[in-house]
Amino acid sequence: MSRQRTPDGPPPPPPVQKLRIRYARRGRLRFSSSRDFARAIERALRRAGVPMAFSAGFHPHPKISYAGAAPTGAASEAEYFEISVTERVDPERVRVALDESLPDGLNILEVVEARTGSLAERLQASEWEIAFPGTDPERVRAAVEQLLAVEAAPVTRVFKNGPKTFDAREPIVAAEVRVEEGPDSARYAILRVVVQHTTPVVRPDDILTALRSVADLESAVSPVVTRRAQGLLQTAPARVADPLAADKEAVGS
Repeated sequence: MSRQRTPDGPPPPPPVQKLRIRYARRGRLRFSSSRDFARAIERALRRAGVPMAFSAGFHPHPKISYAGAAPTGAASEAEYFEISVTERVDPERVRVALDESLPDGLNILEVVEARTGSLAERLQASEWEIAFPGTDPERVRAAVEQLLAVEAAPVTRVFKNGPKTFDAREPIVAAEVRVEEGPDSARYAILRVVVQHTTPVVRPDDILTALRSVADLESAVSPVVTRRAQGLLQTAPARVADPLAADKEAVGS
């Protein structure tokens, strides 16, 4: 039996601190893919001089963990990832340095030290806003009421291993439509919807597909999608709570 090869030299320094980071994806950068962001963040971490921890082996890579990324094309104010570092750092200094090293549209909003539990387990639900420019607000409101009234709204999405049909209605915990006035004084509808994370995760495009299927809702202009929050699911009223709150409280205690 051949002996397993091991890399030459000493092992990489062990991580001594884990940081949890919330960032926003805005403007044209909402069209960047998860892979695009991963490349951008690795370059930014190097430019910012963050003392990253690396994996062992022949092809070491920085210890970065991404969680619950929004689909390409959706803006977001609540994207998260974690990094491990080999020296203790000040989270606020990392936030500033990292934000300055990223392009406009990828904005680092918060950096906190991981103190408790698992971040992935706290990302239980998302709050989305879907704006419908060019569509009669009352038509949108009626379509949402029709969707909420049905027991199930099956939709089909193509995955890597082929098409899969699943229910887009059950994970919707709450939905409401408000009407706002745009820059041209036209009224348009904004759907706020709280969606519990399931397998597969129901995305905004699945909800739009369900609205077309159940209520024949077609939009003359492509809806604009923004994730406003991602985190712990709370009820009465339905909302999404900050997943970093426990870490912040642990620092202050």
